[in-house]
Amino acid sequence: MSLKQTPVTLTIAELTERFPDFRVAVLVCEGLAIPASRPPALDALIAEREAEARTSYAGTDLSAIPGIAAWRAAYKGFGIKKTSYRCSVERLMKNALAERPLPAINPFVDAYNAASLAAVACVGADDLDKAEGPFAFRFARSGDTFIDMAAEAGEDPNDPPKDGEVVYAGASHVLCRRWNWRQDARSIITPSTRRAIVTVQTNGWGHVEAAAADAADLITRFCGGRVTTAIADQDRPTVTFD
Repeated sequence: MSLKQTPVTLTIAELTERFPDFRVAVLVCEGLAIPASRPPALDALIAEREAEARTSYAGTDLSAIPGIAAWRAAYKGFGIKKTSYRCSVERLMKNALAERPLPAINPFVDAYNAASLAAVACVGADDLDKAEGPFAFRFARSGDTFIDMAAEAGEDPNDPPKDGEVVYAGASHVLCRRWNWRQDARSIITPSTRRAIVTVQTNGWGHVEAAAADAADLITRFCGGRVTTAIADQDRPTVTFD
């Protein structure tokens, strides 16, 4: 299906009053051809960016890195204080500084993780053929469902969000809990994904346009396809791709 048949809409309107600095670059990707394994060129690029992160932030506490500090403050803004709940880019940065390689998931995810690490911005994605819009960053609601992609064998993966929690959701279920902490299992990107929606998120620090351009470049370079981008912020809280 083309975007004209199925418009993609994303809004942050529910959050702008409490979090006026929240900005999201929305990338709609079509015609993807995701390789089954990470190509050597992407491997080399990721290793280079990991090394750059260590050079830039060697000896710096995670809480003192501006992009991470901004997200920690945003998390506190909806009641998250536990250190076990950290934004996605903090986990990437922590691994890079500890010289633990970014995990090889698939070239699409690996490419946007490289963009995330370089920009110290949170990036996530969902398969557009498995996640129904309209999409929204909003506060959790009664009846929201979430299936934890990281649940271990034997654990109940059903883990609905708490009242007041910021979530990213589609029309039928929550796609990511605690803003950008963990993704739902139902719409993850796999090598069979052909269409995807990517969000590049900043919250008071960082250059979301540059990070989005980098993510789009890496995605098309390593996974083909076409990428269309729009920015949602306080002044334009809703974006639609016709």
